[in-house]
Amino acid sequence: MKSAKLIDLKVQIVDAKKPSLQGRGAIIKVLGCGLCGSDIVKIKHATKENEAKVILGHEVVGEIVEINSDTDFKVGEIVALGHHYPCFSCDYCRIGAYSMCKTFKNSNISPCGFSEFIRVDENHLKYTVFPVPKDMDYAQIAFLEPLACVVRAIRRAGYELDKDNSKSNSLVLGLGSIGLITAEALKAFGVRTFGFDINTQREEFAKKFGVTYKKDSYDTIFMTSGSSKAIPTALEHVRDGGKIIVFSSVENDDGYRNNDLYYREISVIPSYSPSPEDYKISYELLVENKVNTKDVSTIYTLDNLPSAIEDNICGKIFKAYIKI
Repeated sequence: MKSAKLIDLKVQIVDAKKPSLQGRGAIIKVLGCGLCGSDIVKIKHATKENEAKVILGHEVVGEIVEINSDTDFKVGEIVALGHHYPCFSCDYCRIGAYSMCKTFKNSNISPCGFSEFIRVDENHLKYTVFPVPKDMDYAQIAFLEPLACVVRAIRRAGYELDKDNSKSNSLVLGLGSIGLITAEALKAFGVRTFGFDINTQREEFAKKFGVTYKKDSYDTIFMTSGSSKAIPTALEHVRDGGKIIVFSSVENDDGYRNNDLYYREISVIPSYSPSPEDYKISYELLVENKVNTKDVSTIYTLDNLPSAIEDNICGKIFKAYIKI
């Protein structure tokens, strides 16, 4: 089978052995996989020493072709999935820090999302795999995992779907694909939502989703920009006593000064990766069409994955979906 691999720090499509089913789990024929910003980060930061461990692709849509499971999934079923799950019993899980759990960090699909076939285990099937409705566009449901990450960030900000959030306002800094779905999800949570990007093309595209900019003081700032230059912008726009949700890494060690936070009682809350509950909410938002992911992705084939990566890095596209 064909599979993406990092060789000499370059992404190449190689022939690989098809994974076999070992114990409980399933073999999934990949139909498509979204290109995540974290894939780009892995590629940029890879070294000769760790390149063999770099797993590319995790926003998968596929068809179950083999299964041995106590779940209700069947051969022939089309599913969307994520790649990590926690143990639910360690000290990290006890306090809700699921993405810090060792089981979470060590669990993954095999060999990678940019492959013709992958293997998932029983816990994936229980906690991160969801059936795709027959009329659902694959490139849209592939946002299951990144949207779950967004849902995690929104919930860490204190918003819940079953509460009235209409008096709250939020500003999303950075209107790439993650920024767009963050704004979409915030609106689904009932939060008055605005967005800002120094890239005017992205701001214009965001207007199609009803996301505009207004200079104001905001209850919550969602940092989806990967630039440290956005930090002063966040501090300028957050109201005293407000929250800055850090939902991206930046290119250096710049951060927030202690006294800027202390005297204004600003909370800086990082959010890294989703819990199983966040996956459930993400799935519901997508299948109920409460979050619009239509026309966000540009479609590529697996053989053109290196071009998709390059186009993403150069800012030619918002998001790539790799059709396998």
